[in-house]
Amino acid sequence: MSLALQETDDFIGETLSRPLHVLYQDEHILAVFKPAGLIVHRSKLTLPHEPVLLQALRDQIGKFVYPVHRLDRPTAGIVLFGLHSEAAAKLVQRFTDRHIAKYYQALVRGFTDDTFVVDRPLQDKFGEEWDPGSTEGNPLQEACTEFQSLQRFEVPWESNGFPSSRYSLLEIKPITGRWHQIRRHLNHVANPVIGDHRHGDHRHNQMMHQMTGVYRMLLTAVRIDLRHPYTDEMLTVAAGRGSEFDRAIEALRALSVS
Repeated sequence: MSLALQETDDFIGETLSRPLHVLYQDEHILAVFKPAGLIVHRSKLTLPHEPVLLQALRDQIGKFVYPVHRLDRPTAGIVLFGLHSEAAAKLVQRFTDRHIAKYYQALVRGFTDDTFVVDRPLQDKFGEEWDPGSTEGNPLQEACTEFQSLQRFEVPWESNGFPSSRYSLLEIKPITGRWHQIRRHLNHVANPVIGDHRHGDHRHNQMMHQMTGVYRMLLTAVRIDLRHPYTDEMLTVAAGRGSEFDRAIEALRALSVS
């Protein structure tokens, strides 16, 4: 079974102005499109009146939902929930066993190889004083990400002494699930995600905003493949990149000289 949603609102301000896009729902599981800027569940850093995906979804469908994985606040895309504790436990186990495949698309700085793999251990975030150069208190863990270039763009935007700027649209499959894994792996190979204000390139982030009006981080979880935990049927949930992401791609295509 395959389900897809092509039109998605992918960025929010302080409030949710429209209902969330539910991509799939049955009696056991639910998939929803999380806009960029929205956190999945509340933490000690969440502001008192800040919208939260879990709460907004529960209010919208009138049922309690159980989180089984998360996306970073600035990342848009598909998030799965269990609709009861047993379903959530089954989904968590499938994530742990790597039986659920997640695919992302990202716009990055520079041209990349057609296909490449980054197999580089990462330290998961340790408290609020995370140090990317230290492993004290939190050891390095296996981290592997597969990448495929979908399209390349060269546009006449001067940058760093060059007359043009280069970008690549990538499809990404993380094999493991470490903190900010995709963003950190891309930064490691000097192809940071556009709009990533923590691990990215400030000049290119600012230029993309000035030239296209797009400010959000251009990373979206666009597909999840899994076997249904109760029917064992193969289920593919797919979504578009989001309206802001699409606007950036359309602008690059219109201006591209390569």
